Amino acid sequence: MEYNLETIAKIWPTIEPIFSVPRTKADYNRLVVFLDDLIDRVGENESHPLASLAETVGTLIEAYEDRTTPVKEGNPVAVLSFLMSEHGLKQTDLSEIGSQGVVSEVLSGKRKLNLRQIQLLAHRFNVSPEVFIG
Repeated sequence: MEYNLETIAKIWPTIEPIFSVPRTKADYNRLVVFLDDLIDRVGENESHPLASLAETVGTLIEAYEDRTTPVKEGNPVAVLSFLMSEHGLKQTDLSEIGSQGVVSEVLSGKRKLNLRQIQLLAHRFNVSPEVFIG
């Protein structure tokens, strides 16, 4: 595909706010409203002509959020307890990370998860390993 930079330069000022990472909270809010309108129009139709625009705008919003939202330090024990509860698991169900005693020590805070255990848990629960790092 060939791009005509002169044509793009002429229309860029009118579309630049849509195709740039928001710089301010006001820019961000405008882009979120625009994405909401796009989603109302596109819905779940991935073949809709504006579907890729919605994806692009979503990526720009995410870039702003990643840059401006502080990452909270997690509590690996709380995460593990929550996931066990959500999946109806007992300590003995996590034998891949160790004996019931090891799991008990992790859940009581007496022992930290090691890298191997973190990888196994992340895989088992289909989450980022980062949620188990405190």
